[in-house]
Amino acid sequence: MRISLFVFMMLALVSVSTQPAQAQFEGPGAQSQLTTVEVVADQANDDQTVQLEGTIIEQVGDEKYIFTDGTGEIRVEIDDDLFRNQRITPDMTVAIYGEVEKDFMRSPEIDVEELSVVNE
Repeated sequence: MRISLFVFMMLALVSVSTQPAQAQFEGPGAQSQLTTVEVVADQANDDQTVQLEGTIIEQVGDEKYIFTDGTGEIRVEIDDDLFRNQRITPDMTVAIYGEVEKDFMRSPEIDVEELSVVNE
């Protein structure tokens, strides 16, 4: 009896631990809305999720780029694997989704978590 109870408990534990995580709540408003570089620079909080559309106009370092949407420019960090072997040029409109990084005495930066081409 003890062995069957132990086996049952272990199977139950394994089945619960293999369920995929579904929720993504991150703060009071929860969903990120399309915003502008100007709003991010003036009003965004550290670790706030944002979504922007614009162009990547310059690479300024390893995985560091300048992004613009016409309202301003902001530095973004994009891991190489997010490009998914796509060639991105300054003529292409892209959508970025990520977190604002605000460090003391530095301009805000966006740590990009998702990158997609809107139009070529």
